[in-house]
Amino acid sequence: MIEPLYSPASDRYESGMKYKRSGKSGVLMSALSLGFWHNFGSISNFQNCKEMMHCAFDNGITCYDLANNYGPTYGTAEETFGRLMDISMAPYRDEMFITTKAGYDMWPGPYGNWGSRKYLISSLNQSLRRMHLEYVDLFYSHRYDPETPLEETLQALVDIVRQGKALYIGISRWPKEAALTAYQYLRERDVPCLCYQGKHNLLVRDDDSINTAAENGAGYVGFSALEQGLLSGRYLNGIPEGSRMARREALTSDRLTPELLTKIKALNEVAKARGESLAQMSLAWVLANPNVTSVIIGTSSVEQMKDNLKVLQSAPFTAEEQETIEKILK
Repeated sequence: MIEPLYSPASDRYESGMKYKRSGKSGVLMSALSLGFWHNFGSISNFQNCKEMMHCAFDNGITCYDLANNYGPTYGTAEETFGRLMDISMAPYRDEMFITTKAGYDMWPGPYGNWGSRKYLISSLNQSLRRMHLEYVDLFYSHRYDPETPLEETLQALVDIVRQGKALYIGISRWPKEAALTAYQYLRERDVPCLCYQGKHNLLVRDDDSINTAAENGAGYVGFSALEQGLLSGRYLNGIPEGSRMARREALTSDRLTPELLTKIKALNEVAKARGESLAQMSLAWVLANPNVTSVIIGTSSVEQMKDNLKVLQSAPFTAEEQETIEKILK
């Protein structure tokens, strides 16, 4: 049986998605971005990947977050994305804001890691081939390289834009002093930093990076809003079989101390009083920061994505709720 061609929802931009300006740029980003970190690689079911992609687009998610070594295995998330472009998404390329990154290990030898000009440009060329794209909308330096001259990394980013391989540049997880240099260097060469990507959630705060980005005209994209699942509600009553913690997949049981579990359960009570799941409240808390442009969600199913999308209907936090949350976390 031949599967019918994908036809996106006609009301995708009236479905409740919010769009926020990234810093002082002209770019509006969907409040939720779909992350390709762990559930779109070679070990994932392609049909499920396709259904999640279509669900995201149908609900107004325009931003898609990838990196060269996302999978598993390395490169295969971008390959999956390339297949999705080929079979259904290519007609909608101009409605999509596609990002990728380089900075962590990708291939063996001295040229497959960190922040040299050789690595960044070679990696992006590979990414474009895997994703079946002529350019990405945003290319990130995935991490600061203390061994490579900062000017080399930054000039490579400038040249990537001037070569037409990316429309915008971003930085991710850079220390403050290096980030300040980057903002100035890029601005002076008329390739301003579009946004900073960092880890920000109820348990791990990144307020300094958020504020520094805003002061320099850049937006902020947050990842791990659920702290790798600790704020998802999955671990309120133990470690479920098949969960990331049970598999020891980037999250180990020693993280879930009795003290932390007490805090998470207290946060869950606040969420219930708001009529939300803990995951929805955790996402809403990050998005409530006016300087946060978009939050990356990593979903494993359409049902999980639809649950995350409910955050768009979340009520604003009252002063009392904010105070209660801060007391719990202190």
